[in-house]
Amino acid sequence: MTVSSSFALHATDGLARTGAITTPRGTIRTPAFMPVGTAATVKAMMPESVAATGADILLGNTYHLMLRPTAERIDRLGGLHRFMNWDKPILTDSGGFQVMSLADLRKLTEKGVTFKSHIDGSRHELTPERSMEIQRLLGSDIVMCFDECPALPADRDRIAESMRLSMRWAARSKDAFGDRPGHMLFGIQQGGLEEDLRAESAEALTAIGFDGYAIGGLAVGEGQDAMFGCLDFAPGQLPQDRPRYLMGVGKPDDIVGAVKRGIDMMDCVLPSRSGRTGQAWTRRGQVNIKNARHQDDPRPLDENCTCPACRNYSRAYLHHVFRAQEMISGMLLTWHNLHYYQELMQGMRDAIAGRRFSAFEAQFHAQRAEGDIAPI
Repeated sequence: MTVSSSFALHATDGLARTGAITTPRGTIRTPAFMPVGTAATVKAMMPESVAATGADILLGNTYHLMLRPTAERIDRLGGLHRFMNWDKPILTDSGGFQVMSLADLRKLTEKGVTFKSHIDGSRHELTPERSMEIQRLLGSDIVMCFDECPALPADRDRIAESMRLSMRWAARSKDAFGDRPGHMLFGIQQGGLEEDLRAESAEALTAIGFDGYAIGGLAVGEGQDAMFGCLDFAPGQLPQDRPRYLMGVGKPDDIVGAVKRGIDMMDCVLPSRSGRTGQAWTRRGQVNIKNARHQDDPRPLDENCTCPACRNYSRAYLHHVFRAQEMISGMLLTWHNLHYYQELMQGMRDAIAGRRFSAFEAQFHAQRAEGDIAPI
């Protein structure tokens, strides 16, 4: 018998929410941060290491996987979970955002998007129906409907036209998804920073009916103040009894601000990308391990962190292996960053459950304001 998927709210504190998404492959505690495994791997991490950080779910990428190694090959090899050795839930994005970023290499029509591969220049077509097919072949637990996402800033007419096209594509995505017990389909709200366009989008998506709702079209160049301004109204336009997913966010202070405004799920490449470029995220903000001041520093990145990088290695060592371009540098810093992000999520879940989110938020900002403390 196939186990169904569901969402339950456990507690609220102001607009902040904590709950759980139940799937046949496991429970996703919310608010949740999803590490990004673009090409069936979280860069510099083994799947077991990602799980050890506390991650309940990973994100995979339709666009990249359809090009290489192809969804059909992954399906023949047993699906994405077996292929990448991850037995927990996987959410796959629809490919719309990546296709948007191709700019001059794409052609947009009512049917979908034709584009040239960034790998070899081969031509491909991605439609709502094809996106649903690819995500079915991958075996995604949470599937995203296909949408069109204009970069900001853009004029209102362009945003409105794009949003309405995305709503028509959402209906086609729902039809193509069909009846798949144990799998969830999320709609994606669009509308830029315009409250009335966001409301129109939310109304259209709710009429179609989805298992969850994403807020798309943010973190595309508008800045944090504008993003938070949009989040002051956008989550409240969506159904209260379904998970809300803010796509592509973000820095720790983005995440805390989003959760404060009612967001349940987020993803971002930042923890792993920062780790590979010598940047560590800590309670006191960002540490640039490349800086010469770390070369004789025997302290860990964060004395209160229990990740392997902090338990077993000094800042001096991390500085050395980064400067020597050793692979272990990216591995350790990425592990630390993902561990920190998951600790941040657990801290918020606990704070919401205890109705002390405001105190948690105040402490979060106070620690960051102190900054990284130099060695004595």
